[in-house]
Formats: sequence, structure tokens, C-alpha cells
Amino acid sequence: MNDYKGLDQSSQKLSHADGSAMRALVVDDEESLADLVAMSLRYEGWDVKTAHSVTQALSAAKSFSPDIAVLDIMLPDGDGLSLMKSLRGIHAGLPVLFLTAKDAVDDRVAGLTAGGDDYVTKPFSLEELVARLRGILRRAGAGVKDDDHAELRVGDLVLNEDSYEVSRGGIPIELTSTEFELLRYLMRNPKRVLSKANILDRVWDYDFGGKASIVEIYISYLRKKIDTLGTPLIHTVRGVGYIIKPGD
Repeated sequence: MNDYKGLDQSSQKLSHADGSAMRALVVDDEESLADLVAMSLRYEGWDVKTAHSVTQALSAAKSFSPDIAVLDIMLPDGDGLSLMKSLRGIHAGLPVLFLTAKDAVDDRVAGLTAGGDDYVTKPFSLEELVARLRGILRRAGAGVKDDDHAELRVGDLVLNEDSYEVSRGGIPIELTSTEFELLRYLMRNPKRVLSKANILDRVWDYDFGGKASIVEIYISYLRKKIDTLGTPLIHTVRGVGYIIKPGD
């Protein structure tokens, strides 16, 4: 399962307004993957049920009231699109995130057209999957409590994981998608030195064929957009990597 990237220690917790755990139904015929996703969500404090077929999923849904479902598109006794409709017959308005095969564009379009809320492509980052699920639940108005309000802060630098907005000292900062992911990873690990290899693993796909120098290039891009607005926040630790921390 080396294709699936792990969660950072600093991921924010999410729960219902009354403090009870969020509930997720994870359905994938690849049992090791379903278990990996379930383990990651439990690490976040969620209550999780797994199923590996349409039949198992429908049975689980009758005894377990999920706040959200994670569904593989292809299942041994049916498909995720039909399953979504059946689950919503049991739990009206159930938010759904689809898991799709890499480059399966038709699956993604079909899933979203059929009423899915979002999708991720295999192989995926577990950290990104959890962030997508949090975002879906907030947008669905699921009555969740999240003390960080989807915002990461380092000094006067603010990054909103839902709206994809970044600002420093109230000044908006426009970032490319890769710059945003790099900054998000740094800000999820404030005051922690991150190596180039670690950054490549988390920000770029495992099949990325470039060199570690790409990290230097994008760090330079971020510095030009962020550190020029105040005391430098992004620092190089020679021979080790990079760290973001509040200015002195």
C-alpha cells in the first residue's frame, strides 16, 4: 500500500456540534485499502464502518447512520453510482465521495453528474482524502464543530482549506495549485523541519519523475509571494530541509 500517503500528526479534528464522533461508511472491494482509509479516519476520531460489496454496504447502512460515505466506483456485485442512490434511499441527502481509478475520467464525470459530492483518484493521499471529507461535510452544513474553522495560521499568514484562499496581514495572495499544496503542507507542520524527500512524497505524486530541485524552485516561488509581505516565515535548514515558523 505504498501508493497511499499517510496523515500528518497535526491534522485537525472534526466532530458534531455536540462533540460526538463523525461517522463514515467506507466501501471498497480492496479490503486493505478500505482498512487503511478506516484506520486514518479513526485516527481523526471518526467512527467508521467498512464494507467490500454493495450487499455489505446496504446491510451496514441499516444499522449504522453515516454522516458521509466513501464509495469505490467499481464493486464486485454492482457499482458505486447505484449504491449511492440506494444509500440515499436509506439516509436522505447522504454526502458521497467517490474513489476512482487513475485516469478514469468518465467515472469521475458520471459520479459527479449522478450527484456525488467529490472524488479522489487512486492512488491518493490519505491526508487529502480526509481534507476533502471535512470540506464536504462543512459545505453540506452537517452541524459539525471544527475549532480551526478550516484555517491554518502561522503568524499573520492564513490559509483556508475550504475556500483555497491565502492571505498575509489581510493581503490576499494568489497561489497556483502546487504552491497551495506546498504551503498547506508546511503550515500543517509549523516549526517542524521537512526534508525535500518528505515534501516530494506529500506534495507531488509518487510517479513524479522530477528531481528534488523542484522543491527549491517552488519554495522560491512561495518566498516571493509571502516573505516579501513581512518578516520571512519560510526558512532553510542547510543540509536538512525547510521550516515555516512565525517571524521574530
